[in-house]
Amino acid sequence: MTRHDPATDTADVVVAGAGPVGLLLAAELRAGGANVLVLERLTEPTGESRASVLHARTMEIFADRGLLPRLGELPAVGPGHFGGLRLDLAEADPDHPYAGQWECLQDHLETELQRYALDLGAAIRRGHTLTGLRQTDDGVRIDVRAPDGRTYRLTADYLVGCDGEHSTVRDLGGFEFAGRDADKVMLRADVAGIDIDNRRLKRYDAGVATAYRRPDGTTRLMVHRYGEQPVGEPTFAQVTEAWAAVTGEDIGHGRALWLNRFGNASRQATEYRRGRVLLAGDAAHHQMPVGGQAVNLGLHDAADLGPRLARVVTGRAGPDRLDAYHAERHPAGARTLANIQAQAHLLFGPDEVTALRGVLGELLEFGTARRHLARMISGLDAPEPPRRSAPLARPHPSHTHLPGRSTVDRLTDKTALVTGSSRGIGRATAIRLAREGALVAVHYAANEEAADETVELIEKEGGSAFTVRAELGVPGDVHELFLGLERGLKERVGESRLDILVNNAAVTSTGSAPEDLTPEEFDRYFAVNAKAPYFIVQRALEQMPSGGRIVNITTGVTRTSVPDQVAYAMTKGAVEQLTFQLARLLAPRGITINSVAPGITDNGGAIFDNPEAVEAMARFSAFNRVGEAGDVADVITFLTTDEARWITGAFVDATGGTLLG
Repeated sequence: MTRHDPATDTADVVVAGAGPVGLLLAAELRAGGANVLVLERLTEPTGESRASVLHARTMEIFADRGLLPRLGELPAVGPGHFGGLRLDLAEADPDHPYAGQWECLQDHLETELQRYALDLGAAIRRGHTLTGLRQTDDGVRIDVRAPDGRTYRLTADYLVGCDGEHSTVRDLGGFEFAGRDADKVMLRADVAGIDIDNRRLKRYDAGVATAYRRPDGTTRLMVHRYGEQPVGEPTFAQVTEAWAAVTGEDIGHGRALWLNRFGNASRQATEYRRGRVLLAGDAAHHQMPVGGQAVNLGLHDAADLGPRLARVVTGRAGPDRLDAYHAERHPAGARTLANIQAQAHLLFGPDEVTALRGVLGELLEFGTARRHLARMISGLDAPEPPRRSAPLARPHPSHTHLPGRSTVDRLTDKTALVTGSSRGIGRATAIRLAREGALVAVHYAANEEAADETVELIEKEGGSAFTVRAELGVPGDVHELFLGLERGLKERVGESRLDILVNNAAVTSTGSAPEDLTPEEFDRYFAVNAKAPYFIVQRALEQMPSGGRIVNITTGVTRTSVPDQVAYAMTKGAVEQLTFQLARLLAPRGITINSVAPGITDNGGAIFDNPEAVEAMARFSAFNRVGEAGDVADVITFLTTDEARWITGAFVDATGGTLLG
């Protein structure tokens, strides 16, 4: 940990607060090449563990960063709840490797995140308190009080407040913290030397109580007594009295290791960025920590902001890209606060909520409802944060290798064309390619508004994209497509180089009986689905460098008999042959070409709003669910990366096991 050195009082980014959110943010910034200084008013970590569980999205983020081995074996802690009603978070996504919830005490998490940030070259000053800030045109001037009482000034390009619910940065930065204060309080304690039954937010006549015995013998208690709202830091006597009043059990012979209280306050900053000052974690939103959502929500903020801010301070993106942070994370925070308020009402409401709890309990008998709420709590309903940071622009002198994660965006400086990317699989693919760093040309035939929406979604995440219009299957289609593509590429990168081509656009089958198919319909299928991809590939190869990637989208229908889609299947069979035959021809140039075959995939069509139809379609998949556009887009994206350099001419089954029989 660095000592205060007045000669180094400049940084790209100063982060206020060395809790889990501030430490992860510091690591993300360092991994993206930013010079980072963390200020923490406490001289030593508290050793307390207010938070204790990690959810699926957080585990996914940590896995991508190579952090899970640092944390060690994290035990699963079983089902979660929604307002005290049992809810198995593993149902958020049965195929997700980290679905559920995992115990990781905050003290342990902070220790490992601090080591991680330091290993990456972040500087951390403990005992240093931020006392003032002033924004200028080119940075932020930050006044700091050192542990010995002396004051000094830091200069930074940006300042991020990760300093908790009583954030100094938020107050000094003039942020509005809208919402309401707590009117209900829950006492919390870690107690040794007691032996009581586990329970999960059980409602009694006099209040609500939770008990969970950890493997080390310590029991974490939480208790809310109706009508009683103690103020100030709780005493063990208050906890034992409240516990006895609610449950009728005596725990007074135990020994309190830690005491805490929290309420149902709900506040959120109306903006997460004001010029060069930003907020993350509890500085941006304060909520009741029900279900462990608070720390997870803050970690997601850090994972989203870090790569964006690193790009800005290292000159790889303009400051306006930071607006996407607020656009992405503010709605996610508001959504989480809303579900927590609903849960607080279900938990602490008087007898009048009993009927409401009964109705909600009945709704939770339906898998769709359980999955919806489980995804919400697990963070899987929010957009996925950037998966990797870009190369270090200014490496820390003592850290030439950054352990635990890749040092480059997989598709940084690549250009891509995705045909038919105004919706469905094409849109999801365009978004994921841009998320990995590619400049994406979003092709559409007629729906300009939908294509613009795809570009808007990409730019909100900090990515780059532009639209290209061309109707396929008509004379001059490929010429029109590449005229717009080359113009857009030259305007943005100064050349017409195309690194990635995804042939996704197609006319889909209406399910007509083979005997009803007209010659005109047959010709239309082949013009759009087979002829256009052939000549798009032919034209793309003129401007595709060594190491290029081509992915042709086909269908599982070519491998199973569906007579009503015979013409459609024939066209896609032609695309598979295009892939197979060109693979050997292109290999000497280092260009790979592969086919990806989706199965039944939700493309936003009206049929997917019909629960009965969805349930019937789900039976075709080995996973017993309908595919999502992102499921297929992730496969396509992988095939465009360097990791897939040894795969070419392949038929990749992305049907969710539909072809297993």
